[in-house]
Amino acid sequence: MNLALDKGLFRPALLVVDMQEDFCPPSGSLAVAGGRDIAPTINELLSLPFIIKVATKDCHPVNHISFAVSHEPPNNKPFESFGVISNPSRDSQYYDIPLWPVHCVQGTKGAEIIPEIEISKLDEIVEKGRDKRIEMFSGFLDVFGGKSTESASLDLAGLLRGKNISHVYIVGIAGDFCVKCTALDAKNEGFEVYAVDEAIRSVDPGNSGWGAAKKEMDEAGIRIVSARGPEISKVKDL
Repeated sequence: MNLALDKGLFRPALLVVDMQEDFCPPSGSLAVAGGRDIAPTINELLSLPFIIKVATKDCHPVNHISFAVSHEPPNNKPFESFGVISNPSRDSQYYDIPLWPVHCVQGTKGAEIIPEIEISKLDEIVEKGRDKRIEMFSGFLDVFGGKSTESASLDLAGLLRGKNISHVYIVGIAGDFCVKCTALDAKNEGFEVYAVDEAIRSVDPGNSGWGAAKKEMDEAGIRIVSARGPEISKVKDL
């Protein structure tokens, strides 16, 4: 249930997902091709009169479960191996996660939002993935569908509801992982969701990555829109 939507209100929020040094060339440990190039488009959106503008960022402990080095060989190859994790709150619940290079460790340069993003225009920053035991792609929930202050610094859904948000516009990295998961959870939380195509980059920009993510989002009722489209013009008109 979304009271703003029920009343026919248009109260949009902008979510900037994981625009961090470790996800951007040239030196990021998990760099996504073209990641830094979308900053100008994101800054254009940050200049628009969204009700609230929120960034998410991975903020992992050094021994996070998603790091390949946190697992025993030989099944600990970044980008190739998968690890099975259990839900600390429910031992019978398991999840297969891809294993990554060490990235976005708390207190390191790699965890910082890139300087090309106009951070002063953000209202809030949500730190996610802080619990070493749990993977958290989405800014809303961990992979088990849970939320806690151990995993994230803020309850993103609660923050948006507190501002009576109706629509969520999503940009950032990576389209086939954190952007997609954040968008799907936003939709499940009752918001209308738009993903701004030109302001998203993916680990796999092809059909099996971003293409599959777009299909999954479309099937969930999430619209992929253009930064020059009418959905953005509607924000400008506020």
